[in-house]
Order: sequence, then structure tokens, then C-alpha cells
Amino acid sequence: MPKINITDVILRDAHQSLIATRLRTEDMLPICHKLDAIGYWSLECWGGATFDACVRFLKEDPWERLHKLREALPKTRLQMLLRGQNLLGYRHYSDDVVRAFVKRAAEHGMDVFRIFDALNDLRNLETAIAATKAAGKHAQGTICYTVSPVHDIDGFVRMGRELAAMGCDSIAIKDMAGLLTPYVAAELVKALKDSVDLPLHLHSHATAGLAEMCHLKAIENGCDTIDTAISSMAGGTSHPPTESLVAALRGTDYDTGLDLEAIQEVGLYFYQIRKKYHQFESDYTGVDTRVQVNQVPGGMISNLANQLKEQNALDRMAAVLEEIPRVREDLGYPPLVTPTSQIVGTQAVLNVLTERRYQTITNEVKLYLQGRYGRAPARVNPTLQQQAIGREDLVECRPADLLNPELRRLTEEIGELAVTEEDILTYAMFPEIGRAFLEHRAAGTLHPEPLEPLPSAAGPRTAPTEFNIAVHGETYHVKVTGAGHKDQAERHFYLSIDGIPEEVLIETLDEVVLTGGAEGAVKKAIVGKRPRPTLPGHVTTSMPGNIVQVLVKETDVVSAGQALLVTEAMKMETEIQAPIAGTVLAIYVAKGDAVNPDEVLIEIGEG
Repeated sequence: MPKINITDVILRDAHQSLIATRLRTEDMLPICHKLDAIGYWSLECWGGATFDACVRFLKEDPWERLHKLREALPKTRLQMLLRGQNLLGYRHYSDDVVRAFVKRAAEHGMDVFRIFDALNDLRNLETAIAATKAAGKHAQGTICYTVSPVHDIDGFVRMGRELAAMGCDSIAIKDMAGLLTPYVAAELVKALKDSVDLPLHLHSHATAGLAEMCHLKAIENGCDTIDTAISSMAGGTSHPPTESLVAALRGTDYDTGLDLEAIQEVGLYFYQIRKKYHQFESDYTGVDTRVQVNQVPGGMISNLANQLKEQNALDRMAAVLEEIPRVREDLGYPPLVTPTSQIVGTQAVLNVLTERRYQTITNEVKLYLQGRYGRAPARVNPTLQQQAIGREDLVECRPADLLNPELRRLTEEIGELAVTEEDILTYAMFPEIGRAFLEHRAAGTLHPEPLEPLPSAAGPRTAPTEFNIAVHGETYHVKVTGAGHKDQAERHFYLSIDGIPEEVLIETLDEVVLTGGAEGAVKKAIVGKRPRPTLPGHVTTSMPGNIVQVLVKETDVVSAGQALLVTEAMKMETEIQAPIAGTVLAIYVAKGDAVNPDEVLIEIGEG
């Protein structure tokens, strides 16, 4: 029996699962020389949500991160998670974009592409696998493990055979929610090893407290490589600890051959680093056996908690977790992994917060029900499908076959802001935040979201804990929840304004004075408050978000149910429709505006 290999996910999935993907490159590089000396089979360090987080929150160039990691880890394979035809975004991209993305990632030093599709629709893996092989890199075909009335071991084995026939170099079992149980893991691994002559990797989250047992049973039945996380970033919704597996197998036929003390040094480093990101720690740590019912994956639950916190609705988490399985059944039991986890999760949040199931349906759910993400594992709810897409044609072919080449168009759209082909691909992944990132980079105004100081280090505040601000005849209740260090030139203040979390930047003052000129201290979106809804024609949103598109103009005549706006919340887009027929009298929003419930966004006059 050959030794067991280990892929460590410390630089990607561990922090994605525990601290909402916020680990910065500056905190990765100092420890890379020690990681490089361990002897891992690979280090997972890119892909998944890291690309989005770099651009959206950290204001880092993700391509530059990859380049720096390649230089800092010369002896170790680098591995990324690629969502097949979705790449690193939340929609399907044309084949020319997929090929260009894989080619550039390979040229920047990516060695192993773990390629999956959220629906296990292998048609959506064809182009990415072919592009990886064309680049001379390792294509790892991936089976998304899930539990439902339509998923079984025979089906997963058929997938394994098809992945081998597609030219994959290895196969990964991706247990993103920690649903595997030990004896099922043993049966699945044995069945795959008996059917497919390829190395087998197991990726299983620790959420339910079963992953270590699954690892051992998988190893005993022929699994070659196990995913783990450095102990200080392990457990909970992350992965089992690397050190524990190394210790458990030491001196056996499965010995990893890795230096336990060297790995422990890396663990101590990340123990200290993790403290910096305390503000992003999920409230859902430790073992949570509810995953065996709600199936929320590790990478999703911390982000879901943060998103609910932003909506001032963290107390609704239990209701959302109960709603997720119901939405999943309506959508034909998709595995819960990006992007379907976001699609199902966001719709569940909308159902709970609006207190009416499917009163608001996200655009992504509509596209899913039309077949534009691929073939659903089982029959979808026909009533919901009719409500969402009406008489639109269903997509029966590979969805990307309907997409025209788009790289040239994207290049023209972003223009001179794109200095390199990588910039074009960044824009392709996330047009809105990608453009904003490139604009701020060009202007030299890229600033990452601030890290809150540890509570013990916050020092005295220069403002009262709570106060009221009077602006233009309206009063706003402000609660200060944290402040940066007083000796900094610029100080970040963390405020709640009328219950809405905000962050503002104030120059260092011995005394903060908030009086009539409050525009300097309060975001303009808060100062210029919109009217409160009181009439049937007042159009509102069900949750905080941003305006992506305004579809009408003043004096337009609209019908009830007509789309007026597109908003984005929790990375998903939703159409806001006219509540009544009539004439658009006023529009209070523009593209890019932040909006909240209980504000009039558009006013429609009846008639």
C-alpha cells in the first residue's frame, strides 16, 4: 500500500469556511517557505470564492496573488477549484472565455485544476477539462457528493467512469457539506476504485463531526489523497486537522511521511493570524449535525451568517436552515455547492424574510428553472417553474452552446481600464465589481475593507456609544460599535444608523462633532433618505442591496408585474416588479445606489 498523500486547504477552503474568505495575501506569504518544505501533494490556494473576495473586499488583484504564491511555493503543486463552465463566477461563460481563463491560470503557475459542476452535469465540464489538458496541466474531475432520493452510489460510479473517459488525470469526491458517513465513504471509495483506474482524492468538511472517520474508512478502501487543513484553521465548517491525520497514520502502512513538528509550526503561525480576522468569524463553529438535514456546505454557512447579519436578521438563521431543504426539493435536489448553494440559499432567505414563499424569485432561480445552468438531477416543481419562467422555452442542450463568443465584446466594453488580458478576465467574472476595482486601481484609490481591532486593543472611543443626529429635519439614531486607533491619520468608525450597519471614515479628531454638517460623517445614501412607503404604487425592496439596473424612466406607462429594477443582494440578482399598473411619477434610485427596505424606490401613479 503506497503512502497517503495530503492536500492542505489552508490557503483557500479553510479560511473560506471559517472567516468568509478574508485571508489576505500579505498574511499568506510569510509562511510559504515553511509550507513549501512540508511535502504536500498539493496546496489548494486559489479559485472557489477567493477570486471574488480579492476583488470585492480585499481590493487585491487575484492574478497577482497567484503569481506571488507561485514564486513563494516553488516546490509544491498549486491547486485551484474551478466551477466548470461557471469558472469562478455565478453564470455560464462562453467557451472562449473558459479556454482563455484556464490558459492564463496555467501560465501563472496553476498545476492542478479541480473541476466540478454544481449539478453534476458533465456536459458543463467538457471545455474546462479539455483546456486544462491542452495547457499540459492536471485535470481533476470532481463528483459533488450529496444525499437525496435521486442520488446513489451507482450514479456516482457512472460519473467516475465518464470523467475517466473525458481524460481526467484523477477523480475527487467533493463532500462540500460534510454529508458522508464512514461506511458510505468506504462503500463509495471501494466502488470507484474497482471501476476506475485513476487516483482518488477525498474532500470532506468537518461540519457534522464525521469527516475524520470518513477519512480512515476511505484510506482503508483505497483512497490515495486526503484534503485537510492546518489545525488552527480546522474543524467546524472547515476540514479535519492535518496534524491529526499525520499522527494517526504515522508508523502504519499508510504513513504520510510528513514532519509533524514542522506542520505544527505552521499551525502556530495561523493561530496568531486568525485573530486579525475575528470580525468575520462565523457564529456557527464546532460540530453542527443539522447539516445532515439542511445540507448547507462549509463554505456557505459562514457567508450565510455574515449575509444575514448584514440584513439585521441573524435571528432568522434557524428558519432559513429549515427552508433550504424545501427550496432544494422544489429545484430538483441540486447538490448544494457554488453556485447552486447561493441560488438555493438566497431564495430561502428571501422566502423567510418576505414571509411569503416565492413572492420574490431571484433571476438566478429563473435561469436555473429554465435549464440555463444545466440539467437538474430530478424533476423540478412544475408550478414554481411556470410561475418563474411562464412560456419561455426550456433549455435542453448544453447551456454554453447557446452562448456566442464573448471575449472580444468584453475587451471592448472594459476598454483602456484593462491593462492585461487578466484584467479582461477579471471584468468577465464580475462586471460590476470588476470594473469598479479596475477604476479604483487606475485612480490609486484601492483600499481593503478595514480590520476591526481586537476588543482589548480598541482603546477609548472619542464619541458616545449612542446619540441622535438631526439632518434636514429628520432624526437618525446612531450607535457606535467600534473605532480605529486614535493615533491613525484616518480612523474607521463602525456605526449602526437606524439599525442599518454602516462604516464611515473620519479624520482623527480629539472630539467628533456631529451636528448640522453631518454629510461629512454619514454616507450620502443615509443623509438623502428616500420617502417612506405609504401608497400601493410605492415600489420597495424586500432586503438591503444595490441597484444593478433601472429599467424604466419617468412618465413610462407600466403594467402590474412589469420589471422596473434589478437589485443585487447576497451576490444574487432580483427583479423588482410593479405592484400596480400606472405611470411612473418619480424614480428615487440610480445604478449603483445602496437601497434598503421601507424606502420608496419608484413611485407609480394609478391609472
